[in-house]
Amino acid sequence: MKIKVGVIFGGETVEHEVSIISAVQAMENIDKEKYEIVPIYISKDRIWYTGKMLMDIDVYQNFDDLKKYAKQVVLTKTKDGFYLQTTKGLFRKNITDIDIAFPIVHGNNAEDGTIQGYLDSVGIPYVGSRVLGSALGQDKVVMKQIFKDMNLPIVDYIWFFDSDYAFDSEKVFEDVKKLGYPVIVKPATLGSSVGITYVKDENVLANAIEEAMKYDVKVIVEHAVQNLIEVNCSVFGNYSHQETSLIEEVTSDEEFLTYEDKYIGGSKGKLKGSHSKGMASASRIIPARISDDLTHDIKETSKKVFRALNLSGVCRIDYLIDKKTNKYYVNEPNTIPGSLSFYLWEPTGKKYTQLLDEMITLAIKDYKNRSKKIYSFESNILANYGVKGLKGMKGKLK
Repeated sequence: MKIKVGVIFGGETVEHEVSIISAVQAMENIDKEKYEIVPIYISKDRIWYTGKMLMDIDVYQNFDDLKKYAKQVVLTKTKDGFYLQTTKGLFRKNITDIDIAFPIVHGNNAEDGTIQGYLDSVGIPYVGSRVLGSALGQDKVVMKQIFKDMNLPIVDYIWFFDSDYAFDSEKVFEDVKKLGYPVIVKPATLGSSVGITYVKDENVLANAIEEAMKYDVKVIVEHAVQNLIEVNCSVFGNYSHQETSLIEEVTSDEEFLTYEDKYIGGSKGKLKGSHSKGMASASRIIPARISDDLTHDIKETSKKVFRALNLSGVCRIDYLIDKKTNKYYVNEPNTIPGSLSFYLWEPTGKKYTQLLDEMITLAIKDYKNRSKKIYSFESNILANYGVKGLKGMKGKLK
């Protein structure tokens, strides 16, 4: 009997379309002999849909047509298992059961622990990092605080809330000046290079901050690494075991890797068929043109980052290197990376189908292991809270 895998993607996030590309890629490569795929698409208005047509990327060209044929659903647990149920009509109807969920989502309201928390509350096993790791991996400020505590290499930075900026923008400008130009201004909890600006001097700082605040209440400003090389390393595993991929060197004509570099590439912005390659379309050199010593250090640091943030499944960790000093800095982890970073594993001999199979297998193993832990007690302390106790509470509840 095949294992039913519910692939969850989309969501109310600025990385919605990127998630669709990543999910369709994965669904095309999951071993159909071993797994039955149940696509679960979350629209930008947070409505859940299912239907086999959702595995075809062409249907997302016209969402109105998609809504006509896909079924609105909700994920629920019954005594018989986990089911997708219809939401329309007087009575809910089970459409299909699911054995395990596979979130392939990116960005806020999805990758940041939101989906993971919902799946945990339902109780269904799922692939990838859990709530804590997902949340830590999304917040660039909190993750840097953890990295600093572990003496991991990070660039100098400051951060502030939009309310801090509204109250005293001059202090923010002064803090950035002390940090030293050039700087990079970012929304603190977004990914995919959305809302990011490279700032060379104070003349454009205000505009950059305003741009970042369109997307987030928290802004981070980082000192820009000079003589920059950007490299990425993927990690697969859990808290007890980690393995690293090859390291890639990602190339760009800009000061930093842009959204267009990462996702549009040769696709010319079209969400269409084989041209939609997601992160796999970026210009890259594998393996990266760095020394053996630096390669070793980055791989070992990647394992430390993975463990420090309580990650699981596949993660991609991005690094900044000053090629003159040969110093490297942890930029950020991607707990559900674009294209699941399969292109970093294939050169090692691990095909995408194998990577997906190992991710699902690891998730099932971890779920079984967690199921052995104690999360609740059989005894009910309220059973001994008698009528007298309830009477005594009446006055307090009024």
